[in-house]
Amino acid sequence: MTTRATRLLHLLDDLRRRRRPVSGARLAEQFGVSLRTLYRDIDALREQGADIAGDPGVGYQLRAGFMLPPMMFSPDELEAVVLGTRWVASHADPELAAAAERALDRVVGVLPDTLRLQVETSGLFAPDWSPTPPEPWLPALRRAIREGNAVRMRYRDGQGRASERIVWPFAMALWPTCACSPRGARRARTSATSAPTAFWPWKTPASAIRNSASD
Repeated sequence: MTTRATRLLHLLDDLRRRRRPVSGARLAEQFGVSLRTLYRDIDALREQGADIAGDPGVGYQLRAGFMLPPMMFSPDELEAVVLGTRWVASHADPELAAAAERALDRVVGVLPDTLRLQVETSGLFAPDWSPTPPEPWLPALRRAIREGNAVRMRYRDGQGRASERIVWPFAMALWPTCACSPRGARRARTSATSAPTAFWPWKTPASAIRNSASD
């Protein structure tokens, strides 16, 4: 890839990540080129189909809906994608692991031959040495976080005492810890909990959830 082609790719990626117009002068300084060169680069991207709004002296912004070609990865970016998806495939619940494998297959399917070979011969792996399989109800908890639902689940503390709790899960960290807020911000080990048995929308008042749970 030539120096200019690399710069055009980085310029397009920079515009894609911005939410507001950026001046040509700022972009020229960022990429170490003259303002005239920056204007030519913008014109070149437009000729290749990039929907860039703006004019000299006004600023530039990539309109929503333009997709950066997925084959355009640097070697480090591609290794990050490969290692990240392999880690999820090895450590997450089966449903999310399968999704990671499909995502990587989709990326590899549109890569040019040289980059596809880099993935296929990659020496980066993320084996799971844990003898304990993930809890089978983790997909349900992930969906509760994604959709903003409160959940009811059974919990066993360090002394073995069981209780039923209503939690508002907002994050899950692997090695799996679910951050939730039954009485303020707390963490709950997934190995100490069992499958959620009820779900409520996140904005449901706590009093309504308690009344429903007691029925």
